[in-house]
Amino acid sequence: MGQRVLVVEDEEDIAFPLVRTLEREGYEVSWVDSGQRALDDLAGIPADVVILDLGLPDMDGLEVCRRAREAGFEGAIMIVTARAGELDRVVGLDYGADDYLAKPFGLAELQARVRALLRRTTSGFTAAAALDQRGLRIDVAARRVYYDEREVPLSGKEFEVLNILASQRDKVVARARLMADVWDENWYGSTKTLDVTIGRLRQKLEGVGVTDKIVAVRGVGFRLEGATTQPASRPTSTASSTSSSANDG
Repeated sequence: MGQRVLVVEDEEDIAFPLVRTLEREGYEVSWVDSGQRALDDLAGIPADVVILDLGLPDMDGLEVCRRAREAGFEGAIMIVTARAGELDRVVGLDYGADDYLAKPFGLAELQARVRALLRRTTSGFTAAAALDQRGLRIDVAARRVYYDEREVPLSGKEFEVLNILASQRDKVVARARLMADVWDENWYGSTKTLDVTIGRLRQKLEGVGVTDKIVAVRGVGFRLEGATTQPASRPTSTASSTSSSANDG
């Protein structure tokens, strides 16, 4: 297959079965036992998927996740931990993780999740790259987003959500479709993960000046819209403005 998986786990009795299982699947697998070694490894040889334990000896796994994203890591990050509360999952996603697997777990489930992450991060969606008059461009093949020649750094989930919304510009995309296409059709967790991802995506787009807005349609889903979807400007003359106001009243 050629895909590379980095296992970040400080307990050998957990790490070794993971490594052996993934190698049997045909992946190139590396194993490190600390957060700093994980960051050093990613800086040298990017991985397609990182399986990241939170309870590391030198730093919290969430900090590893945050630093990796800030350094530009675009691969998938799956957090594996005994912290199974919803708040922990939301925080992990907010730090840039793509998936969250609670211990104890079955190896078959982990394999399935790795395959799903690789499908999403290496193939992308079939929607054509979107380009609008304000310079928002989605390069599906490279999985990168640009605005006026500036790259907008997005996580895998953020990219996929934006790509779907852009492919259906000005149309409402149902929450159920986003959850099924971006996460998993059998996702059993809270849909708050979608809201967290949308929130991060909005912040990043607004941060570089993108004028498009991701609008929530209550009880239905989300819509990507921009200036081109707004009503045409009214006449600027005093008489026309007065008449318009009177009619609106």
